[in-house]
Amino acid sequence: MVFRINEAISCIGKVDWELRTFHGQELSTHRGSSYNSYLVRDNKTALIDTVWGPFSGEFVENLKKEISLDEIDYVIANHGESDHSGALPELMRHIPDVPIYCTSRAIDSLTGLYHEDWNFQVVKTGDTLSIGSKELTFIEAPMLHWPDSMMSYLTGDNVLFSNDAFGQHIASELMYNDLVDQAELFQEAIKYYANILTPFSKLVDKKIKEIIALNIPVDMICPSHGVIWRNDPLQIVKQYIQWARAYSENQITIAYDTMWNGTRRMAEAIAEGITAADPEVTVKLFNIARSDKSDLITEIFKSKAVLIGSPTVNKGILSAAAAILEEMRGLKFQNKKAAAFGCYGWSGEGIKVISQRLKEGGFQLLNDGITKKWNPNIEAIDNCIRFGKDVALNVRSA
Repeated sequence: MVFRINEAISCIGKVDWELRTFHGQELSTHRGSSYNSYLVRDNKTALIDTVWGPFSGEFVENLKKEISLDEIDYVIANHGESDHSGALPELMRHIPDVPIYCTSRAIDSLTGLYHEDWNFQVVKTGDTLSIGSKELTFIEAPMLHWPDSMMSYLTGDNVLFSNDAFGQHIASELMYNDLVDQAELFQEAIKYYANILTPFSKLVDKKIKEIIALNIPVDMICPSHGVIWRNDPLQIVKQYIQWARAYSENQITIAYDTMWNGTRRMAEAIAEGITAADPEVTVKLFNIARSDKSDLITEIFKSKAVLIGSPTVNKGILSAAAAILEEMRGLKFQNKKAAAFGCYGWSGEGIKVISQRLKEGGFQLLNDGITKKWNPNIEAIDNCIRFGKDVALNVRSA
């Protein structure tokens, strides 16, 4: 992928149409992704980030077609993670003395990943690098989403190279926000935020305030993944402000695993009760074991309340339910309510296990949950419907 953004900037990266998981197997990428690298030319030339390692040879060859490698004066490493820096070893083999500008924490990550003593130049927020008539200004962004992260801003063109912030996992030949399907764009943008940046929402809010306080014009935002924001680029910044502030929609998500369908029947009855009590609330049901966990996390992010169900197994819960609860704990969702439900045959500890995990994840428990021994009968189903009604009224009154 090589295309000219304007007279000064070219995008030289890789559209990965085949990518279906990211961060190992942790994050689903149904629509693929891209690894965006940017070549910025003035009197001097700077290369901002590279691509994932498997595409390093292809990347360097494409770069050679655009510019002689010995004409690259600076390499900017906004972030050390392998999907951004994977081609650095191959690139630096050709230009070993070119300085790499990065945060002090990025030296740790880059040397830890590649064990090379390159010509690192440490920068911090407010530092600038002149490339002629324009400057690159650096803005540290620790924990968005690694400790080493930063952004770079190009004066004159008013372009923010935002690294992982404001990105999406989308593969497209149409690399601008105004050219792609808008529903797909924002589905992937919120999924990206929910699954990657949610734990750092307070830092996101703080960093955006810092950037706004700099009072710099932003005509374009160039992230490291997905499309470039050129049409009303600040729209994604406004979305991040909303998402960072304990975001929720009028939605309740019910996620369960089931062994012999008893817990499934409870889930459906609870959903019936919620809808009966509040027809305006969106209710979504997911079988955790059969659902994509990244998509489920996105729905939890959008929800005011989450109900998690599992039968009791070996004094605990089914593994899919345990896994999603661990994911929820790590993401540190804010200002969300929750409750547990599920069947049991003998000892019935499952509901307590779920409730405890929800509390550890920062969820406010609506109640002690609801459980049923063996397969729910008509009376038990009616109780689940009433339980759903109580949940709806509690959430609506909040």
